[in-house]
Amino acid sequence: MLSIDPATLTQKENYKLLTGSVIPRPIAFVTTLSSDQVLNGAPFSYFNIVAADPPMLSVSVQRTEGNLKDTARNIIESKQFVVHIVDQQNVASINQTAARLAPDQSEIDATQLTPVASSKIAVPGIQEAKIRFECVLEKVIELGDESGPTCDLIIGKIVQYHIQEDIYDHGRIDPRKLAAVSRLAGANYAKIGELFAIERPT
Repeated sequence: MLSIDPATLTQKENYKLLTGSVIPRPIAFVTTLSSDQVLNGAPFSYFNIVAADPPMLSVSVQRTEGNLKDTARNIIESKQFVVHIVDQQNVASINQTAARLAPDQSEIDATQLTPVASSKIAVPGIQEAKIRFECVLEKVIELGDESGPTCDLIIGKIVQYHIQEDIYDHGRIDPRKLAAVSRLAGANYAKIGELFAIERPT
């Protein structure tokens, strides 16, 4: 078995090992509003649940040469954002939003995605997602090394759920009907495959 000290690797080499090992990863499509009211949208696979009481999610937004990305900056300024689950039906459109645009350009405008008003926050979501979470900012944690921050770990508290009715059944989500996709390494994604159950020990 190989034994590698991450301190001997470049950022890109560490990235490749991590994204190839920690799989599959759920994908969050995050919408935010800039101070000029430009609707920003971007996908992130450094994403997961933080807590259920209160319900909270985390999204880690990597910086570019130490600079905040539009998503992180907008969330820090507005304290609001919407997280969507990426599925087989919307993944191609959402992938288009990963293109680098200027802060005054909306990724949503460059796609076939449809903005939809939120219930409790000012940031719109997108209609094409089967699940979306309206979030308010709980905390931002700057992470990095001695040279400074390299990413922003954003924790958001969910204030409203929006769930497509046909995937919802008595408080549970049907994984097959949701058809969420997950991120692997490189340009690779995965669909929900064969399901199996293992009961927890008592």
